[in-house]
Amino acid sequence: MSNPHRRGGRFGGRAAAALLAAGALTMAGCAADGAGDLTLATGSTGGTYYPLGGEIASVWSSELEDVDVTATVGGASVENLRALDQGEVELIMSVNATAAEALDGAGDFADQPLSSPENIRVLGNIYPEILQIVTTEASGITSIEDLRDRRVEMGPAGSATYTMAEQVLRAYGIDPATDLAATLDSSFGDAATNVGDGVVDAAFGILAAPTGSIEQLATTHDLVMLDVSGPELETVLAENELLSAHEIPAGTYSGVDVPNATITSWATLYTTADLDEETAYDLVRVMYEHGDRVQHSAARDMILETAVDGLGPVELHPGALRYYEEQGVEIP
Repeated sequence: MSNPHRRGGRFGGRAAAALLAAGALTMAGCAADGAGDLTLATGSTGGTYYPLGGEIASVWSSELEDVDVTATVGGASVENLRALDQGEVELIMSVNATAAEALDGAGDFADQPLSSPENIRVLGNIYPEILQIVTTEASGITSIEDLRDRRVEMGPAGSATYTMAEQVLRAYGIDPATDLAATLDSSFGDAATNVGDGVVDAAFGILAAPTGSIEQLATTHDLVMLDVSGPELETVLAENELLSAHEIPAGTYSGVDVPNATITSWATLYTTADLDEETAYDLVRVMYEHGDRVQHSAARDMILETAVDGLGPVELHPGALRYYEEQGVEIP
């Protein structure tokens, strides 16, 4: 198996009670009036960010006496970074490659750059983000080339999934605007449902593996996972050095008895330089020292050994840096 780190070095408690299904980020940011009140923007329902972020926020709120974290539904990486930049939230989850583009004013941020990208800070990695392109045996689709003239879920608008879907399709010579019968931007849960119901033919998702929405699809249909490999893979990797080749093992999903060649990066926790050092230190300490209390399968990858892999150009927050240095973590 390829090493996904080679390029880079349920709900409970107060937070869960405040987990907002509506996800209005501006309101969420304004709700935190107290000095110890923080808002964490996650992702859409049916993905990994939403439930995992709620669990992490719950652990923070219960372990830190003067900190109360509210996890909200967010727009995933691109929109979360914009919300952080505008001061609407204090904490976000984002793909590290997307955060690097935000700092550099590239990709989705080329035409609409952040106002203060230099203010973004890393707290630490959470889990490997794995691109998963799914369809069913009944669709007759066996490769990415077969997606031409088909209906495809590209990922929620403003998500790293949507950007990655475009990159992968273009690497295979498919223009999403002209070569697909239709493109949808549903939440990850709805996307998997739409594949099963025949509303679309395939769906892209950057998620933990396994993830519940795909496993649910696999239990009711013959699941097919499309490979990203060969020169097309190398084209995508060349566009962003924080991406790596990855292999999802056979048996990860019910009925899928062959490995799946794909791409990975990191889901990372970000804040800004405005967060005080002691709070940043405590958030990082609790996230790694009490990760066993986070009731989500992706939490198994929330470990110090990979906490600072693939940081890219974004600086570590001083509070996080102090904790890592105390723990003997080698900073790249």
